[in-house]
Amino acid sequence: MARLGAVATAAACLLAFVQSASNTPVHQVIQMLTEMKSKGKIAMEAEKKTMATYTEWVDDRITELGFEIKTANSDIEELSAFLEKTQATIDDLASKLGKLDTDIAQLESDKNAATKQRETENDEFVKAQEDYSESVDALAAAIQVLKAQGYDRPQAEMMLQKMAVKTRGMRRVLAAFLEEKNQKQPGAPEVSAYESQTGGVIELLEKLLVKFKDELKGVEEAETNSAHAYDLEMLHMDNTIKALSADRDEKAVRKGELAGKFAQAKGQLTTTKADLAEDKKMLSDTQAIFEMKKKTFETNQEVRAAELEAIAKAIEIISAPDVAASYESHVKLVQVGKQPVAAHGVLLLQEGSETAVARTAARHEAAKLLRERAATLSSKLLATVAEGVEANPFAKVITMIEELLVKLKEEAAAEADHKKWCDGELKANKLKRKEHTTAVDKLSAEVELLGSQIQTMAEELAKLAKEQAALAEAMAEATADRQKEKATNEATIKDAVAAQEALKKALEILREFYSSVAEASLVQTKRQVPEMAAYKGMGGSSKGVIGMLEVIESDFSRLETDTRASEDQAASEYKTFMADSQAAKDTKHKREVQLKLDKDQTEFEQEQVKKDLVSALRKLDAANKYYDELKPACLEVHVSYEERVARRQEEIAALRQAYEILDKKGKGAEA
Repeated sequence: MARLGAVATAAACLLAFVQSASNTPVHQVIQMLTEMKSKGKIAMEAEKKTMATYTEWVDDRITELGFEIKTANSDIEELSAFLEKTQATIDDLASKLGKLDTDIAQLESDKNAATKQRETENDEFVKAQEDYSESVDALAAAIQVLKAQGYDRPQAEMMLQKMAVKTRGMRRVLAAFLEEKNQKQPGAPEVSAYESQTGGVIELLEKLLVKFKDELKGVEEAETNSAHAYDLEMLHMDNTIKALSADRDEKAVRKGELAGKFAQAKGQLTTTKADLAEDKKMLSDTQAIFEMKKKTFETNQEVRAAELEAIAKAIEIISAPDVAASYESHVKLVQVGKQPVAAHGVLLLQEGSETAVARTAARHEAAKLLRERAATLSSKLLATVAEGVEANPFAKVITMIEELLVKLKEEAAAEADHKKWCDGELKANKLKRKEHTTAVDKLSAEVELLGSQIQTMAEELAKLAKEQAALAEAMAEATADRQKEKATNEATIKDAVAAQEALKKALEILREFYSSVAEASLVQTKRQVPEMAAYKGMGGSSKGVIGMLEVIESDFSRLETDTRASEDQAASEYKTFMADSQAAKDTKHKREVQLKLDKDQTEFEQEQVKKDLVSALRKLDAANKYYDELKPACLEVHVSYEERVARRQEEIAALRQAYEILDKKGKGAEA
C-alpha cells in the first residue's frame, strides 16, 4: 500500500509540473511538495483504516477460535469422563452377565439331574406298584379260591405253589407266606384240615393281603409326596431361571446400548480432537500472520511519518524569502513561455545557444517517442510524461524520469507480492470451501438417509404393535371360545355318562325282572296246566322296552365317544393355535424390542451427524465470508495481472529509451 501511494504521489507531482508550467521552478517545487504531503497523509490514513479493519477481523477470528477451542476442550473432557464411566459400567455388566450365565447353567444342570432322578424314582415306583398290585390281586384270588374250596393245609400250600408258577405276583405272596409260616414257634401242634378251612391259611393270607395293601399304599403315598416335592422344586427352579434370564436379558440389552453409545462417543472424541488440533493450528497461523503484518504496518507508519516530516521541513526551507530571492538573482530565469513553441508553450532556460538547442531537440525526440508509445499502449502515464518532458527544464525531466522508473519498479514488486499473497489465500480458501462443501453435502445426505431409516423403523414398529394387538385379541377370543366349548363338552360328557349309568341300572333291573318272569313261567308250566298263556313282558321283542333302552344307551355311548373325540381335537387345535400364536407374538415382540433399540441408536447417530453438519456449515460460512473479503482486493480488477505487468514493462522500457535519449544528447551537448 505504501509503494502504491508513493507511485500515485509521483504521478500527481508530474501532473502538477505540467499544470504549473507558467510558475517559477521554486513555486513548482513548493506546490509539488505540498501535494506530496497531502497525498502522503491520505495514504497514511487509508493504511491505518485498512489495518484497523484487519485487526478487528483478527480479533473476532481469534475470539471465535478461542471459543471453539474452549468448547472442544470441554467436550473432550466430558467425552473422556463418559467413556471411562461407560467402560466401567460395561465391564461390571459383563461380570454380572457371566455370573448369571453360570447360575442359569447350574440351575439347568440341577434341573436335569432332578428330572433324571425323578424318572428313576418313578420307574422304581411303577415297578413296585405293579409288583404289589399283582401280589394283592393274586392274594385276593387265592383267598377267594380257598374260601370256595375246602382244602386242607397241604392242599392249600400245594395250590399256592401252583399259582406261584402260573400267576404273576404270586411268587412274592408265596415267599411272604412261607416266611410267616416259619416265624411260628417250633413244636406247635398241627391243625386239622377243618381248622385250616375255618382259619389257618386263609387267615394268614388275609393278614398278608392287609400287609401288601398297606405297603402298596405306602409306596403310592411316597410316590405322591416325591412327585409333589419334584413339582415344587421344578416350579421354584423354573421361576428362578425365568427371573435370572429376564435379569440377564435386561443387562444384555443395557450392555448393548452402552456399547453402541461408547463407540459413538469414541468416534466423536476422535473427531473433536482433530477439530481441536486444526483450530489450534489456525489460531497459531492467524496470530503469526497478524504479528508479521502488524510489524510491517508499524514500519510503514514510521516511514510515512518520517517522510511527511521531511517534506514539511523541505517546504519550510524552500518557502523562505532568502531562498526564493537568491534563486531569482543568481539563476536569472527568462520567461520564454509567452511565445508559443512547437504548439506546447515549453519554458526554456536561457543558456548557451548550442546546449539549449541540443537539449531542446533531445526533449522533443524523447517526448515524441513517449507520445508514440503512449498511443501504441494507450498509456495515460506515458502521455502525461511526454507533456512533462516538453514542459519542464532538462534537468527536472531527467530526475523526474529516474524517479518514475524507480517508482514503477517498486510498484511492480509490490503488486507481485500482493498477487502472490492473493494466489495463496485464494487457493487455500478454495480448498477449504471445497472440503467444507463436500462435508456438508455428505452430512446432509447422511442426515436424510438416517431420517428415512428412522421413518421406516417407526412404520414397522407401528405395524408390529398392531399385529401383536391383533394376535393378543385373537388369542383372547380363542381362549374364551375354547372355555365355552370345553364347558359345553364336559357338560355333555357328564350328562352322557350319567345317562349311561342310569340306563345300565334300569337295564339290570328290567333284565332281572324279565329273567325271573321267564323262570316263574317255566316252573308254572311244569306244575299245572295254565288256564291262560303266561305274560312274559315286553322284553322278548326287539321293539320292547329293553331294546329301546339299549338303543338309547348306545346313543349316549356314541354321544360320549364323539364328544370326547371332538373335545380332544378342539383342545389339540386350540393348543396348536395358541402355541403358534404365542411363538409369532414372541418373535414380533423380540423384533419390536430390537427395532426400538436400533431406532434409538439411529436417532442418536442422526443427532450426532446433525451436530457435525452444523459445525461444517459454520466452517463453510466462515470460508465463504473470507472469500468475500478477498474479492475486492484480489479478484475485482478491470485489467488482469498479466496485462498490467506487460503494460508496466512496456512503460518502463519506453521511459528508459527516453532517458537514454536525454542522457546521451544532453551529455553530448555539454561536451
